[in-house]
Amino acid sequence: MRILCLTPIKHLDGVFEYLKSFGRVDYLPDSPANVIRDAISILNYDVIFCNPNKQNYKLDEYILKQFNGTILTASTGLNHIDINYCEQRDIKVLSHKNDTRFLNDLPSTAELAFGLMSSMLRNIPSGFDDVKKGNWDYDSHMGHQLKGKTIGIIGYGRLGKMMTNYCYAFGMNTLPYDPYKFDADFELLLKISDVISLHVHANDETRHMIDKKVLGKMKNNSYIVNTSRGEIVNEHDIVEALRSGKLKGYATDVIEDEYGNRENSPILNGIKEGLNIIVTPHVGGMTWEGQQKAYMWSISKLKELK
Repeated sequence: MRILCLTPIKHLDGVFEYLKSFGRVDYLPDSPANVIRDAISILNYDVIFCNPNKQNYKLDEYILKQFNGTILTASTGLNHIDINYCEQRDIKVLSHKNDTRFLNDLPSTAELAFGLMSSMLRNIPSGFDDVKKGNWDYDSHMGHQLKGKTIGIIGYGRLGKMMTNYCYAFGMNTLPYDPYKFDADFELLLKISDVISLHVHANDETRHMIDKKVLGKMKNNSYIVNTSRGEIVNEHDIVEALRSGKLKGYATDVIEDEYGNRENSPILNGIKEGLNIIVTPHVGGMTWEGQQKAYMWSISKLKELK
């Protein structure tokens, strides 16, 4: 089996060695898209091993035109892969999406969501930045306590349930919403939530589900936390809501065009504008413990191909 590894794994004990136990591995985690495309066109790879967090391109027709094997991704999200193209070409994609029992032992993304929410409501980043400048004044960094706040949790799967438990433990009122699992009043959630946390997969139904219309129905001075995918929200509408004061803060681990030109990102440019935005570089599942478990589990799926 010949394997093309596109994600860094050598920093994790035993992971690269485990991958090599399945065949010859070409390790190209820092290579640009054209190099990957050329390698695939020349060498007959059986497997591409990837992860969205360190990928600055999408596995699409440009890269996969000469590929006829299996894509193995150590993730639940699949927006770094052109799934429609893979289906047309009968390229098999193996992910963690349906590995429910295994995923229950990976709380890293939900923990980050809670951390982003707490940081935003308590103005931790701005307070820290001010201290680094030599100041020591709390007046402009006063925030809000979590206890008693109402949080609307959109998407009540594995991560949404974890987030609900964390918030409940801190005395928050939790309003989960998931039309695939139970009946819930979305309009009421928008109206009374102090914070909305997004935990949904990116697809045609959820793309830009948080837009100008939805934002207009939200409680004034509310917050949004997004650890799902950037395209779940209309980022231009988010920025306008922050400018107008309708939205008090936006904390996200993802932006819509992660695999393109980030210089044009409304969210990243909104930070430069001084809007109350917190962004982390898609680190949701990127803990030492989470990576170790996720990559080892993902690589074990190669047993299916032997």
